[in-house]
Amino acid sequence: MAKVTALKVQARNKSRVNVYLDGEFAFGLVKIEAARLHIGQELSEADVERLKQTDASETAYEQALKFISYRPRSEAEVRQNLKRKEWTDSEIEAVLTRLRNAGLLSDKDFAKYWVETRAAFRPKGKRALQAELRAKGVAASEVATALLQTNDADAARQLADKRAKRLKDLPWPDFRRKLSEYLARRGIDYDTISEAVERAWRGLHGDGSNTFSESED
Repeated sequence: MAKVTALKVQARNKSRVNVYLDGEFAFGLVKIEAARLHIGQELSEADVERLKQTDASETAYEQALKFISYRPRSEAEVRQNLKRKEWTDSEIEAVLTRLRNAGLLSDKDFAKYWVETRAAFRPKGKRALQAELRAKGVAASEVATALLQTNDADAARQLADKRAKRLKDLPWPDFRRKLSEYLARRGIDYDTISEAVERAWRGLHGDGSNTFSESED
């Protein structure tokens, strides 16, 4: 048995406490766990091991919370982040389960967030969104659900109207090629691209002498 002789809040991390046994530093604990200890308390080897394991779980959980605080994450992103910090598979799965149960981790919600954010700030076609979400480790079924409300035509119009201003001085063949390539890189399908490009050209030049039909190569 070892006796708790001191409990000291860490200078660099006020949420953690250093535990001293028999006058020597033994291990660190998150404050919520250290609050259950008191000076003079005796701990067996099994008690010490349990406390260390509990602290490891809490530390991994806190790291995951910090990671998802910047923006929503997919389960795969959280798993990869914890792996990089060298947590074991069992520790990682425990954290993921805890996050799911707390309603803080959901690939369904993440996919919805991703699609809505793209639509608002960086429009892309379904093909590109699908590739991005699959790269984030989101299951195909969740991706399909998130993409149900997307509209390539809307994304294409937003992208084409903005990009067309940079290309307005080009003749129709060059305008069409450059804008089509731009839209294709953002996952817009061919038929939608064609319509969006022609619409953007008309928006710039109207129905005057420089219409795309009269400038056809």
